[in-house]
This record gives sequence, C-alpha cells and structure tokens, in this order.
Amino acid sequence: MLRGFQFRRQRPVLHYIADFMCKELMLIIEVDGNTHHSFEALVNDDRRQKALENLGFTVVRFTDNEVLHNINAVQSFLENWIEKSERSKK
Repeated sequence: MLRGFQFRRQRPVLHYIADFMCKELMLIIEVDGNTHHSFEALVNDDRRQKALENLGFTVVRFTDNEVLHNINAVQSFLENWIEKSERSKK
C-alpha cells in the first residue's frame, strides 16, 4: 500500500507481465535490471510501454540500483506522482 493504493506484483496486462501495477491509478512500475540495457531489450521495452500507454496506463521505470540503494527516493517520487495525479482529477 502506498498512500492508500494497492499495488499488485507481477500482474498480466495484455500479453506482458507488469512488475507492479495499480489498476485504480492506471500506473505500472517497471524495475529494470541489467538485461534491459541491450538494444533489443530497449526496443522491446519501448514497444511494450507504448502498448500499455495506449491502454491508458502511465509507465514509470526505475533501475534495480535505484530500488536497491535509494528506495526512499523511489518512494518519494511515487508519492509525489500519486499526489499530482489525485490533484489533477479534482
């Protein structure tokens, strides 16, 4: 739970698996490791992100390093994103 919103891990969306998803916020969080650095992976990630955005999702990406070594900044970013999203709905 983050600011009262439930995030689910490893959720199917289209023919992809989202690392984390909050359906209520239409937010997908991807955590990218070393396997996402190759040209092929970048092309696939871009295609996947566009498909998810076409469904109305916002896709936010973090690196493994950010999550492992700076989780407070990741959490702060997400809390700010949620706050801005909630304000824009009013």
